[in-house]
Parts: sequence; C-alpha cells; structure tokens
Amino acid sequence: MKLSDFDFDLPEGLIATRPARPRTSARLLLAEGDRISDRHVHDLLDIFRPGDRLVLNNTKVLPARLLGTRQRGDAVAKVEITLLEPRAVGWRALAKPLRKLQLGEVIRFSDRLSASVAEKTETDLTLAFELTGDDFDAALAEAGVMPLPPYIAAKRAADDQDRTDYQTVFARHAGAVAAPTASLHFDEQLLQALADKGVDFTEVTLHVGAGTFLPVKVEDVTTHRMHAEWGRVTAAAAAEINATRRAGGRVIPVGTTALRLIESAAGADGVLHPWEGETDIFIYPGYRFRVTDALMTNFHLPKSTLMMLVSALMGEERIRSIYGHAIREGYRFFSYGDSSLLIPDA
Repeated sequence: MKLSDFDFDLPEGLIATRPARPRTSARLLLAEGDRISDRHVHDLLDIFRPGDRLVLNNTKVLPARLLGTRQRGDAVAKVEITLLEPRAVGWRALAKPLRKLQLGEVIRFSDRLSASVAEKTETDLTLAFELTGDDFDAALAEAGVMPLPPYIAAKRAADDQDRTDYQTVFARHAGAVAAPTASLHFDEQLLQALADKGVDFTEVTLHVGAGTFLPVKVEDVTTHRMHAEWGRVTAAAAAEINATRRAGGRVIPVGTTALRLIESAAGADGVLHPWEGETDIFIYPGYRFRVTDALMTNFHLPKSTLMMLVSALMGEERIRSIYGHAIREGYRFFSYGDSSLLIPDA
C-alpha cells in the first residue's frame, strides 16, 4: 500500500481560511454507498433518523500558541512557542528558535505568564510554568492565541474571531491543540432540533494533538507510526453506544477523532468498554470497523492518515470518486471547510 495511492491535486483556492457563517450553512457532501448528493449541514435534520447516535468529541482547544521574549543582559530576543501536551511537570512544546534556548532560561509571555526551560531535545522542549491550575488557564487565555493549522497560519494570523470559530459549541474539557473540526459545523439550534427528532448524542473526549498535522514520510504506509493522543470513554458513554447498537440504531462519530477513540475502546465483538489512556490507532484500508456505521468529517489533506481512514471506511476507489466530485463542485477543504457524511454500503 503506497503513500501515492492517497494523493490528489487540490486547487489552492479550495483551502478555506474562514468558516461558513452560520455554521450550519456549510455544504455537505452526502455519500451513501455509490450515491452522492450535494446538501448543506442544516439538511442533517432530514438525513439522520430517530435512534441514530452521534458521538461528539467534547475536547476544548487551548490558545496554545504563545509569543514571548527571553533576555540575556541587555539583549532581548523573541520566542514563539506552541504547546503540545501536558507533562508531569510542565508542558512539552515546540519553540522557534529552539536551538538558541538554554536550560533554565526564562521566557516571559505576559505580566502574568512566564516559564523556564526544564528539558530540551533536538525537536522540542519542556516548559515549567510558574502558574498552575485555574491561574495558569486564565493567564494562558489572556496571552495565547488559537493554534490554527499550518495551511491556514501560512495565509493569515490567528485573531480574536478564531477563539470562537475554532471551538465547538460543546467544548468542555481543555487539552487539545487542534480542533475536532467536523464538529465546528454544529450550533445549539441544530443540536436541539436533532434531539427533538429523536437523534441521540454521546460525548467522549480525545485531546487532539499537533501530531495530527504531521506528514506521512514512509512510502509503505503500513509501516507508518501514529502519534498518540489521550482520550476517555466513560462507562455511561460506552453503555449508551452499546444500547444503540443493540436497538439497531446507527453509531455515527462526528469527526475522525471521535471515530478513532471509540474504535480504540471497542472489543473485537463490537462491544464498547469504558476506556482511558493514549491511543495511537492507525486506520487504513483493510481495517475492520467495530462500532462505526457512518462518519461525518471534513475533507482531508492529500497523503494524510485521515485520507487513509476514510478510504478504509468507504473504499479507496470510492473515496477517489467522492473527492473528485468535491473538487469539481468547489467544496471548501480542511479545518474551516465544508463537510461530508460518509455512509458505507451495509
């Protein structure tokens, strides 16, 4: 299985740098087996059925990008930090420039927020912040900006609007440095309308890491090693999903993060179990889905692990057809782009 099998040409103009407004006005490509139709996210009210269960990732994106300074004598230099994940002491982070930073050196981000370099490797470092708990969260909210994906950040800087746009309406548990972007299309009104129709919801938590943007560098994709991300499926969440499966309803994760988490927590028999820990599950063609009946997801980068995941769900040839249709019809791609609902043949 070659990396080139998951490549395609994407016109630069189809990369979205802002989301649709209102959220539910985004376009939706509905793929049911071999059938494709062009809809909008608000049409989900007509597409989903009573008894369907949507699985939502309730992680909350941190304003994880920080601009600071370090001082040596009279010399002051700028430092750019991107937080990656919490450690037992401090945070693992990327830094620009990494090479010039020294162990023990203090980086100041605001009057309230500063950190010292506790550890350093060739690729990243660990920062020990002076503040912890709610005090740290409040200072980070003031000093940080949203960590937009590289393909957006290359086109424009993050601004205050991204604090709302790059966060789901059901974000509850802080810890992600990237958004579960399929969920950005929902607003409170659509969620309530779906609930009134009889669609059920289950929340799980997977803290999306910056590794989600790392390129695949091996030609034989089966040898690729996935990054690990922390997640939790509560006993109540597992019970809800299992009940839907027993009743014959469809389990539909909203986003690849929710899908990867519930597939990690499921046994070979398809029964979901309470689960907490790090998952590095890698889903590519040939994978047998244990829980997932369909997937709502945005359009993904060429040669990415997420292209491999949707190819596993729908089939490689079918996904090529779906993406070809999306490009011809001018769908907007990636994190702030349009959405798709992928329903494989039964």
